[in-house]
Amino acid sequence: MNKNTKVNASILIIGNEILSGRTQDTNTSTLANWLNSLGVKLSEVRVVPDEEKVIVDTLNILRKKYDYVFTTGGIGPTHDDITAASVSKAFEKKYQIHNEAFKILESYYKPGEFNEGRQKMVWMPEGAELILNPTSGAPGFSIENVFCLPGVPSILKSMLGGLKNKIIGGEPILSQTISLRTVESEIANSLTEVQKKNKDVEIGSYPFFHAGKLGVSIVVRSESQSKIDSCSSQILEFVNKKKIEVVDR
Repeated sequence: MNKNTKVNASILIIGNEILSGRTQDTNTSTLANWLNSLGVKLSEVRVVPDEEKVIVDTLNILRKKYDYVFTTGGIGPTHDDITAASVSKAFEKKYQIHNEAFKILESYYKPGEFNEGRQKMVWMPEGAELILNPTSGAPGFSIENVFCLPGVPSILKSMLGGLKNKIIGGEPILSQTISLRTVESEIANSLTEVQKKNKDVEIGSYPFFHAGKLGVSIVVRSESQSKIDSCSSQILEFVNKKKIEVVDR
């Protein structure tokens, strides 16, 4: 892939605890920001339950559609951690003990602690490459364009450094935020006009509530700083005309 290629990715969040609302997903923003810095655009996120058929079917759709797929969750030691087995099935690979992962965890735990439950974490698809885990020992794994990471946010974050060389992106995606003391309806038409003139810049508007007052943040995203600057000045032009207050957030 060369630097001009648009590179995209998707995330497959696996776990009943996300769907039930018991656990809040923060991994999406962590991964999205990290991918942006590598020049990879996050194009889709799906959340699925701990059900093998759903995981297999969804993964097979995503891995054909996107350059990279990141799964989060379901690689721990409990009965409902079925990500590795499901990924094996999706790729039609043998589900087996990964010898290197076994050695890593055997030396990580004290003698006698590496029990049957924990040994479940070294079962992976045949041919999987390890994603090392500097926080809690148990590695993730990758196979072709699919990268399987844990659901625990702090552990997932600590594992991204080891993945940097495996991801080939385009130009890093830059962004600039302009926060305004206004409502979306007041700027919608003007913003549409700016978007029409800047087709290769992504413009998003996001309402916020801060210090008891409503506002809107306009986020301008592009691989080119000069295009962001040009677009931002066009936005500030209509903002000044409308006498809308720009605020720091």
